[in-house]
Amino acid sequence: MTKSFFATLAVVTLLSGCAATQENSKPDAAAGEPAALVNDYPTRDRVEYVLECVAKHGGLTYISQYACGCKIDKIAEKLSFEEYESAKTFTQMQKTPGEAGAAFRDPKQSKDLRTKLKDADAEAEKACFVK
Repeated sequence: MTKSFFATLAVVTLLSGCAATQENSKPDAAAGEPAALVNDYPTRDRVEYVLECVAKHGGLTYISQYACGCKIDKIAEKLSFEEYESAKTFTQMQKTPGEAGAAFRDPKQSKDLRTKLKDADAEAEKACFVK
């Protein structure tokens, strides 16, 4: 087995425990509803984010792994998974040329979500990476 396989396995194992964390397991008595999950991001998406982040920050080290895990946690505090997924799609697809890309570039929702993701990402970068 290669070193990168074990490193990837470590990241997946670390994040799989994070994805099931609940803010409060007791129902919200005032509203009569179950408490919301602190973290509604699927493990697969968290791992994908961390691996991309680690690659952008010079490769897998304990520091980059921890900071990138911190970063997606901070983003999850600011955006629901639905907002994150939409913002990510809008960001990736906005580069599509011509009319086909207009649906991803032009709507107010696209601009708002891309800005929200960019701001959350910038705040998380400052909070999680020691400079």
